[in-house]
Amino acid sequence: MENSGKFLNFCIIQWLSIIQCPFYLLSKTTREPTLIGEACVIGCISVIFSGLQQDWSDHALWWEQKQQWLLKTSWTLDKCGVHADARLIFSTQHKPLRLGLPNGVILRLRASFSIPVFRTVQGICRVLNIRHPEELSLLRPVEEKKKKKDKNSTEDEYDLTNVPLTSVSVPTLYDGMPAHFADSPKTEAAYKMLSVCQPSPSPESVAKLYRPASKVDKTHIHTRWLDSSRSLMQQGIQENDKLWLRFKYYTFHDVEPKYDAVRLTQLYEQARWAILLEDNDCTEEEMMLFGALQYHIGKLSLSQEVGSCQGMEDLESALKSLEVKMVGENNSTDMLVRAIYNDWPRRLTLRDYKQYWFKFQDTSIFYYKSKEDSYGEPIQQLNLKGGEVTPDVNIAGQKFCIRLLIPVPEGMNEVYLRCENEKQYAEWMAACKLASKGLTLLDSSYRTEVKNIQTFLSMQRSNSSASTPQTDESINTQSLVSPRYNKKYKVKQLTPRILEAYQNVADLSLTAAILKFLQIWQSLPDFGISYFMVRFKGSRKDEVLGIANNRLIRIDLGVGDVVKTWRYNNMRQWNVNWDIRQVAIEFDGNINIAFGCTTADCKIVHEYIGGYIFMSTRSRETSDTLNEELFHKLTGGHNAL
Repeated sequence: MENSGKFLNFCIIQWLSIIQCPFYLLSKTTREPTLIGEACVIGCISVIFSGLQQDWSDHALWWEQKQQWLLKTSWTLDKCGVHADARLIFSTQHKPLRLGLPNGVILRLRASFSIPVFRTVQGICRVLNIRHPEELSLLRPVEEKKKKKDKNSTEDEYDLTNVPLTSVSVPTLYDGMPAHFADSPKTEAAYKMLSVCQPSPSPESVAKLYRPASKVDKTHIHTRWLDSSRSLMQQGIQENDKLWLRFKYYTFHDVEPKYDAVRLTQLYEQARWAILLEDNDCTEEEMMLFGALQYHIGKLSLSQEVGSCQGMEDLESALKSLEVKMVGENNSTDMLVRAIYNDWPRRLTLRDYKQYWFKFQDTSIFYYKSKEDSYGEPIQQLNLKGGEVTPDVNIAGQKFCIRLLIPVPEGMNEVYLRCENEKQYAEWMAACKLASKGLTLLDSSYRTEVKNIQTFLSMQRSNSSASTPQTDESINTQSLVSPRYNKKYKVKQLTPRILEAYQNVADLSLTAAILKFLQIWQSLPDFGISYFMVRFKGSRKDEVLGIANNRLIRIDLGVGDVVKTWRYNNMRQWNVNWDIRQVAIEFDGNINIAFGCTTADCKIVHEYIGGYIFMSTRSRETSDTLNEELFHKLTGGHNAL
């Protein structure tokens, strides 16, 4: 097999017949022939590269019929199960891939097609300088609506195929950007597109994108996620195919604006499109505030330079608002406040509020018929630890309600508290949010939380004393609010309302404005819920299953009501019957549920549940290390946890 000491490489195209004789593939690293099978091909097309100065270390064998890579070079073909009729392709493992980012930018870069998608995303994020790649994944794009005149239009792409792949988790920065982006003006321009917020999209661009009209439509989006435990080639992805890179798990860990310029920008863009495409519902006041923040961020981004540190003085308070760092100021004690209580409301019925005297102590709410009765036994105790707290506020209508989902053995109970005024609401909302995390009113972050809530409310309040400009030629309201509000109001009605809300955020720096936008987005009731069409065991109709970062939600498909909620911290085990494609989950209290997925592969649901449990195991101390083995154990195995 030697040829004057030169290194030979074989490219196997097709097997036609076989006879018994030794067959070797030379190792690129050891320069020694390695026996890979007791076979020699007669009539196969073999190309022997002799004397070519080329690196073949990225090449490997792809078994086309079995849709798998043969990466264990020490194994014989017989041990790999390869037979005479096998078609093996000698191909590169890294191939060009067209990647659509949340901000609409299309990148063309090299990605690994031979390793699990989970590791492929890690490699992509290292190139793009995005920390915590476990929060992202790849999915097949939704086809856009194209008009006849747009058929010949092409998308602008940024070619990063020449950017070297790096194994360093924290790249070296040069002039505020990773060193591998500072090699040429072309790559510098690409990094600016990644790290700087894009201008407001045109109404035509918004109209072309897929907009879910119902929860059923939302279920179709999540059927497109790729399997994180299989490679791109195994899932039918070919060279130069287009995929989307998106945040899949809505648990954003260890946010540091100093290091997360690209991560924060792309997260903001994904949040902005979720609002514009009505993937998340919000009130009119919230929509006007979202529009004002977009307008403000757009203006600041035009003058923002890559690597700029503008607004760093506001980061600490903004991070507190995002609940990434909770460092408080003063202590507080238990409080007695009058509120209004409502149990088991229904969306299609009037809420029958009754007035009680409430007492907050530790992580529980006690309520009584009157203040005089508060020294005796309460009517009921509501323990908020592990519960869900969401706002239900209308500033114009002076409605200040708190929606609570309280854990009970059968799932979750829904309770509404209605406060009398803004001050009472801020205090009770802060107390409920801390209690849901197991913190009491004595926690040092309580006063900070109250202040953040009051600031958020003030942003939505009309600022009649300020001199608000009624018109601004640079503002395009159709690009700042969702189509629903563009249909409901005319431009001359939207412009003054957005500019009025803008007066409350005009003093924010660019980074603080982005973080404030994300904070408000995270406070929306349906934030971070991924929907799937399922059929529960014993049921004859399809229902919607919502998967959030800490709970599963059963939703009635007919009226959209939440039927039942189960929390992950009450989950004992779950498994998948791969023969009948059914997911079975056991909770505390001998509660068992089982369901099959009607539109998506049950592996996607299994991966979502395991992925969120994996995200909950992360800590700031181990922020830079990623336990890939644990991720695959929770998301890819066939056995119960």
